[in-house]
Amino acid sequence: MIRLFKHYIPHAVLLLGLVDFLLLLLANDLAWTIRASQIDMEPGKLTDRGLSLVGFAVVVHLALIAVGVYGAEALRSIRYTAARLLVGVSLAVLALAFIDFLLPGSTFWRSTLFYAMGLAIALLLANRLLVGSLLGTSAFRRRVLVLGAGPRAERLRKLAKKPESGFALVGFVKMSEAGDAVPDAIARDAIEDLSAHVQNLGATEVVLALEERRNALPLKDLLRVKTAGVHVNDFSSFLERETGRVDLDTLNPSWLIFSDGFSSARMISSAAKRLFDIVASGLLLAITFPLIALFAILVKLDSKGPAFFRQKRVGLYGEPFEVIKLRSMRTDAEKDGAKWAEKDDPRITRLGQFIRKVRIDELPQTWSVLKGSMSFVGPRPEVPQFVTDLEDKLPYYAERHMVKPGITGWAQINYPYGASIEDARHKLEYDLYYAKNYTPFLDLLILLQTARVILWPEGAR
Repeated sequence: MIRLFKHYIPHAVLLLGLVDFLLLLLANDLAWTIRASQIDMEPGKLTDRGLSLVGFAVVVHLALIAVGVYGAEALRSIRYTAARLLVGVSLAVLALAFIDFLLPGSTFWRSTLFYAMGLAIALLLANRLLVGSLLGTSAFRRRVLVLGAGPRAERLRKLAKKPESGFALVGFVKMSEAGDAVPDAIARDAIEDLSAHVQNLGATEVVLALEERRNALPLKDLLRVKTAGVHVNDFSSFLERETGRVDLDTLNPSWLIFSDGFSSARMISSAAKRLFDIVASGLLLAITFPLIALFAILVKLDSKGPAFFRQKRVGLYGEPFEVIKLRSMRTDAEKDGAKWAEKDDPRITRLGQFIRKVRIDELPQTWSVLKGSMSFVGPRPEVPQFVTDLEDKLPYYAERHMVKPGITGWAQINYPYGASIEDARHKLEYDLYYAKNYTPFLDLLILLQTARVILWPEGAR
């Protein structure tokens, strides 16, 4: 994987995305040439329309990211990919046509966009069939040797078997008598030179998956492997990179303290984040105010009670604030106290089902973003009662409050449902990853992929 702005991106995805971008440039240029020939017009120099070519490619590429074209499922299924490609390119072309309407005289001609849309879908599908067909092979997977044969090593074996895995295991080395979860592991005593063994297997990375590291680190072996040019990683860091979450089962304070993350550079990121929140929330409130007003009236007509729901939530550094949403539940929904939302929750009103599904109920929270209590991106803010309970039951839960809560977040797009302590535990792992690694780049990625959650029923209840 390549680390881009503190976030890991698989080599295969990066390669596929780069080829896609070049094909989008080609599709738009071909569309322009075809349209010019139809109206007996000279296509002109390529440099003269360079801005429109790049603009088309950037907008379509962002739309493809938003609808999940580069997700694990899309890399495995051509049918899934074709559906997402069609939606992504169509949305992008509509956006470009709107830009052309607002800025007449630009080269985003709507007639040209029609051709560009068809060509882009055809070329991108061809890319999946030709280049994308290689993504499931070992050519794009890192070769990993695991030092250890206990439960941690077995977890890596299971992770490697997943279709979306970006690595292949080439072997296990049993470093001590303890641990027999992987019966085919080779005993360390049977290997004369571990560094040579790594080279013979063609391993590009070694992962330390010992159950007990105290006084058991094979420092001599690790030093020789490292100086031979092979990357050495510990179990927790490897899982963080491969899964996009911080593993609570193996997490310890020293790893959080000494690992890369929570850097001072986040002060700049925080300033950029706040500037974006102010500008975007102001614009969004101005644009969506009629929609909020309309659904506020509909909520009042649909069921008894106020149009808006107000509730105390826990924000930055554990400070409470009041969140406001369009009411989607009955007014007596919390008469016995706050409780987790459930699938097909009987407390949700008829209209509430719809506004939750398309996220309209979240729009008034933009006011909290403008005030500074929330951000567009961050961990989901919970009610104080839940926070008190979860801090007692889940380690490091308080650390998620080191960043502002958000309307959407890394946990929401990766683990949509949260209706139990176990669900809260999984979401905490994603929240900790975000709190540790957040940058404007990761925020942009989350905002784009939130569209996928809205377009397809993968969101929180």
